[in-house]
Amino acid sequence: MQDTLLRSPLQNVPAGVSVTELAEDLSVIHRHDCSAAIWNRTPLSTFQAWIDALDPGQLPKARLILRPGAVDQTLTHIFDSAEILRCPERDRLSMDISALVELFSGIMSTRYIRLRLDVVRTNACRKFHIDAVQARLVCTYRGTGTQLGIQRENGEPQCLLTVPTGAPVMLRGTKWPEYPRSNLLHRSPPIEGTGETRFVVVIDPVNDPDLEI
Repeated sequence: MQDTLLRSPLQNVPAGVSVTELAEDLSVIHRHDCSAAIWNRTPLSTFQAWIDALDPGQLPKARLILRPGAVDQTLTHIFDSAEILRCPERDRLSMDISALVELFSGIMSTRYIRLRLDVVRTNACRKFHIDAVQARLVCTYRGTGTQLGIQRENGEPQCLLTVPTGAPVMLRGTKWPEYPRSNLLHRSPPIEGTGETRFVVVIDPVNDPDLEI
């Protein structure tokens, strides 16, 4: 998480979206006028070249509920099972995901998290929406990032901002306790037919693992 460079300032940032230069400033999500927060960073070129070059069939998929402290060891098993060779870039990916989990769990004061590793080749979640969670952190390590738009009274929302690849974004969900509900929506970019493969990490808070499916 430390070996990153800031991108140029993001353009056309929608109302309610905060852009931060420091990871810990994602806590701005708790501010009453903030519906999403982006840590505007870019990965090292060596790391991006490595993950972009991985065979799409080798990218791991997983959906787990666990304590934040167990993430690093769990990722080791997942990457080994996917036969991703150990190298500095693999270690960097594992450490970054673990650090994002620790950051998110601290901001949300949750003892458990749901960790999802997604490999996306289609128009998954292509419609603008709000997730049925309290909050969510999404980081697209490979491919086009999450797209943000504003709900309009008439007509479909339009994409106003695409989160940069490698930049984590925290989003409020429908279970966020503050009302009125935000009109900021998001979606996965429509990529079907382009040949693009996205690798996305999603982190949700879990209050009681025994109540989760």
